[in-house]
Amino acid sequence: MSTAPDSADRLEVTGYRLTAPRRAVLDAIAHTNRPFTIEELSDRLPNIGRATVFRTIKLLQELEIVCRVPLEDGGVRYERSRSGRHHHHLICSECGSVTEFNDPSLDASIEENATLAGFELDGHSAELYGRCASCRGGGAL
Repeated sequence: MSTAPDSADRLEVTGYRLTAPRRAVLDAIAHTNRPFTIEELSDRLPNIGRATVFRTIKLLQELEIVCRVPLEDGGVRYERSRSGRHHHHLICSECGSVTEFNDPSLDASIEENATLAGFELDGHSAELYGRCASCRGGGAL
């Protein structure tokens, strides 16, 4: 799981300045234990301009410090990237919990299908919606 100090180091190593607003955004994200919207994050940072929060989230997403979580209803939330590499999401439609997973064979199949269709793939994402073990009242299978 990415922490504020790890994320700050990653910004600096990749050549980005760690400004006070960026540090505030990183700290707010580090103290958030559930997926958040940019609006929620911006509300928690009244001294940081909304555009700055948007730009910082975009940068953090490019650096894979946070990831975008598209919701079944069309909404979007963000969360800290736990793996720091390409992954997909299991999203509980009842409680909203998000679990990351990676599957190299799924990724290979997606790339193969794109190639077979003559499609130049720039990227992909996969979100699986359902109910987590807690909401189903049982443990993981």
